[in-house]
Amino acid sequence: MTHTSRPSFSRLLVSPALLAAFLSSAAIIAPSGAHSQEAPLPPVNVDSSRLASVGIVGASTSIITAEDIARSPSQTVQDVLATVPGVQLRSLYGGVNGTGTTVDLRGFGAFASANTLVLVNGRRINDLDLSGVDLSTIPLQSIERIEVTRGNSGAVLYGDNAVGGVINIITKTGASTGKPMTMRAEAGVGSFKQRFGSASATTNYGPWSTAVFANAINSDGYRKNNELSQRNGVGEVRYTTSDFSAFLNLSGDRQHLGLPGARATQEFGTGINRLATDPRGTSSPFDYGETQGANATAGFTKTLWAGAELIVDGGVRNKDSQTAFLGTVPLSPFGARSVDSSLQTWSITPRLSIKNDMFGLKSNILTGIDYYDATYGSSRGRYLADPAIHVYDLNQQSLAAYWQQTIGILPSTDISYGGRIQNTRVHAKDTLNPLAPNYFFLDQQANSLDKDETNHALHIGIEHRLNDTLTLFGRVARAFRLPNVDERVGASPFGAVGTFDVKTQTSYDVEGGVRIHRGPLDIQTSYYDMHLKNELHFDPIAFLDYNLDPTHRYGVETSASLRLSDTLLLKGGFAYTRAVFSEGQFAGNDVPLVSRLSGTAGVSWNVWQKYLVLDAAVRAWSARRMDNDQANFQPLIPANATLDLKISGEVDRFFWSFSVNNVFDVDYYDYSVASAVTPGSFNAYPLPGRTYMLKAGMTF
Repeated sequence: MTHTSRPSFSRLLVSPALLAAFLSSAAIIAPSGAHSQEAPLPPVNVDSSRLASVGIVGASTSIITAEDIARSPSQTVQDVLATVPGVQLRSLYGGVNGTGTTVDLRGFGAFASANTLVLVNGRRINDLDLSGVDLSTIPLQSIERIEVTRGNSGAVLYGDNAVGGVINIITKTGASTGKPMTMRAEAGVGSFKQRFGSASATTNYGPWSTAVFANAINSDGYRKNNELSQRNGVGEVRYTTSDFSAFLNLSGDRQHLGLPGARATQEFGTGINRLATDPRGTSSPFDYGETQGANATAGFTKTLWAGAELIVDGGVRNKDSQTAFLGTVPLSPFGARSVDSSLQTWSITPRLSIKNDMFGLKSNILTGIDYYDATYGSSRGRYLADPAIHVYDLNQQSLAAYWQQTIGILPSTDISYGGRIQNTRVHAKDTLNPLAPNYFFLDQQANSLDKDETNHALHIGIEHRLNDTLTLFGRVARAFRLPNVDERVGASPFGAVGTFDVKTQTSYDVEGGVRIHRGPLDIQTSYYDMHLKNELHFDPIAFLDYNLDPTHRYGVETSASLRLSDTLLLKGGFAYTRAVFSEGQFAGNDVPLVSRLSGTAGVSWNVWQKYLVLDAAVRAWSARRMDNDQANFQPLIPANATLDLKISGEVDRFFWSFSVNNVFDVDYYDYSVASAVTPGSFNAYPLPGRTYMLKAGMTF
């Protein structure tokens, strides 16, 4: 691989782009084929918003099933999510197991993770820090389905962070298998000395069921100082009767990751273009990050009367992380800095679900209270064992009440409305130690903060089914996003501190669309328009956060699937996404790190029953502005496309798969930081070319 030259978009993408265009067009116009007697493919859901089903009325929703995940050539949760229209990815550190890969819903660029709310079984897992949710800690084989609701309407039910949308990951249970006991084991090897192993077991006996999932991954990584060692596990015990159920869920994860840093186009001190001459090298050969997570959740559901349930659950999440920035000489005191942080979040979320007719109309009410209490401590000094220069302490408590009701005003028409009011109290302080090793006289102590604020979210949605083929939907909503702890204290390991008191971000969202279901063809398309005030932004050069001038996002998202036969399925998606500054010195400029055009196309083909199956997926995206290029004067991150292939099969209890990702060995990166003053100067994070993965396993 080389970065010495970059061909034009059309030349670079000729093979995968043509395949993508073919599959996308075929998914709309091709007629259904004759039915086959071979093993049928699973159903595909492109929407979910009927009154009795999952989803928020009026919102654009997609569902990824366990079968979709199993058939996907992708190896990570993030890559699977990238098949949803409007989802863009931002990857660091070689992308092994999705580590350092962020999912972006509706064009939030560098702050995608803070504007995308992630739930596991309906409970939020977004933490209070800037790192966001690491989806690589969730074992793929533990996922029953993923519900993606785009837009900010989810803020009513789930609170802040839901500005771009909500990703709800539903995990498997022992009861869902319908079998007394199942066991599964799988192992794999791949590029960059990747070794993979996973195991799972479920039991189902009377009212009791259990489920345990675990995996382990080791890899040298694509780049130098890019090694990954990761262990994830989750277990659940559940008790279920006709009118009562209870569960206890425990999970944990450990990760060690080498941090190779960026590759510069004009290396400081030498002027060498390291991105072109040594893309797999490192500018930080000794830097690393480690994370240890532990989570416990328990709850119960009790039927109060026919159609009414009381749902109470609560839990605690704990995340410890240590990051060492050691420079190019590991024992040199100059430039070395470290961050040692701990974050613990307690929560309880009682709610009431009432599904009873109201005045002769079908009604579904969900109302409840959310309480979260998060405590953060971060010591930042020279080495992890040294006394800290800065010690940050922050506590945030939030109490919210919400109500959302969906009413079938006509047999063909559903409406929903809802609101949330949330009070948040924040106490933050910074303790500066001028006697600590490596203290620099420019280090300053941040002013303490005691703040109490109240925010609200609103949603109104409608869905009207014109006939069995055509459905119209639309919504309006308001949402908010509170600053996270790193945005308050500053994310720098180098002594820079924030003001603590940055403003809360608000968004106003309008959306309308149509769904078409005609025999084997399903299409969903929608247009959205979002205006934001006080959007939170991180300066990757000064390592400080501030509020932007008002911004504007709008676009179109379309997904389609066409079942040609019981054994052949085509599917695809397309999105046009605009994110611009609407006021201020950059008015009219593009928000960095957002591609205007993105699309996916795929085919699933049972070549020979279940013994041999083929899955292919193309993902393409247009050019995007670099991080820190609000002025829009630097070169663009180039447009690109990748093709992934997978062949797999099952024989009795044995199964296998062989995947090739980035078949055309495309040389690319999707994240870079631009110089604020020097044209053509930037740092980028190059990603792997063609990679391989071979897996095999068996069920018991």
